[in-house]
Amino acid sequence: MSEVPDRIRALDEADPLSHLRERFVLPENIIYLDGNSLGALPKKSIARTSDAVMHEWGNSLIRSWNDHGWIEAPQRIGAKIAPLIGAKPHEVIVTDSVTVNLFKLIVAAAQLSPDRPVLLSESGNFHTDLHVASGAAELLGMQLEALQREAIPAALGPDTNLLLLTHVHYKAGFRFDITEVTAAAKQAGALTLWDLSHSVGAVPLHLNRDGAELAVGCGYKYLNGGPGAPAFLYVAEHLQERLVSPLRGWMGHAAPFAFTDDYIPAPGISRFLAGTPPILSLTALEAGVDSFDGVDMAAVWAKSVSLFDLFHDLVEDRCSDFGLECISPRDPNQRGSHISYRHPHAFEVCQALIDAGVIGDFRAPDVIRFGLTPLYLPHADIWEAVERLRTVLTSESWRDPHFAVRGKVT
Repeated sequence: MSEVPDRIRALDEADPLSHLRERFVLPENIIYLDGNSLGALPKKSIARTSDAVMHEWGNSLIRSWNDHGWIEAPQRIGAKIAPLIGAKPHEVIVTDSVTVNLFKLIVAAAQLSPDRPVLLSESGNFHTDLHVASGAAELLGMQLEALQREAIPAALGPDTNLLLLTHVHYKAGFRFDITEVTAAAKQAGALTLWDLSHSVGAVPLHLNRDGAELAVGCGYKYLNGGPGAPAFLYVAEHLQERLVSPLRGWMGHAAPFAFTDDYIPAPGISRFLAGTPPILSLTALEAGVDSFDGVDMAAVWAKSVSLFDLFHDLVEDRCSDFGLECISPRDPNQRGSHISYRHPHAFEVCQALIDAGVIGDFRAPDVIRFGLTPLYLPHADIWEAVERLRTVLTSESWRDPHFAVRGKVT
């Protein structure tokens, strides 16, 4: 470890969130800059999942659906996520994956305006969003138009049914203005569906204030819910009774234990449930969401801005001669909580960094991405990460052939 300058130590000493690092399991000598892809393990998750397995499942068995509140978990955890996105507790529910939830909301929303044939999105959007949108469009006889972001406002018109956008771009980190974009879509008569996967838990969100109608989000990134954790979906209160999920599972029925053949959607947000809730995964997710107890999201965002600015300035100062190009916006109002660099050998550099104890990630074809997770990342780690990056670049250790070998997950 290199000597951390006093000015950077001072940033950590003044950090009102520094104590939150103690809520997580973080390996020694590893600098974790990938919490935007998989959040760190909350210590509370270890105890809660163990209790859910040994006590609730092991001893209470099937009685736990009632005795330990298993059946209410999707609504209960959704209500905990609601303050993080600026929504009412009964507007959010935890269920399925982002992919599945996108399909539910695209199909349900599109059927409100069957005379409008266009599903509009951004080209280069996170690929699962576009894949799901294309499948839904084919099933509904609609047309998917994926355009460059600057062309989207002009494309909104009388044929636009639904606008599907990722709030923070997964690669470069560009952020849409939810208020402005949602208002423009409404003026054109279209609904907007937001993917908050790279926002929730890092960027302040105010869905009710901003007039947002529909949203989905990931549970395993900044929310620290564990690998493959369930996702959440949001439906504004005024739309809930107008929408019916196309995946009409028994848990979304008004009376699932009446065992009737006909489908009657549950009232409110619960109609977007489908199958039986995955209790062990939900338990881990709830512990992850509980990591935000007592946390002011304004303070989280302020620290994110500080971490980003420090990372950017240190790379400019220490690594400017090695072909790194920052592709993330400098303006905090236009970005999320990760910083990304283009490099002709991005994959190899990323792998060499991981070998040096700095875990970021690679996004094809040529981007290295560093997640800045304010709950557990100190400024001192940013200093050390850039020092190790400089060593990788100056020594050209990334040229070792084994750093070019790609696994199934990159």
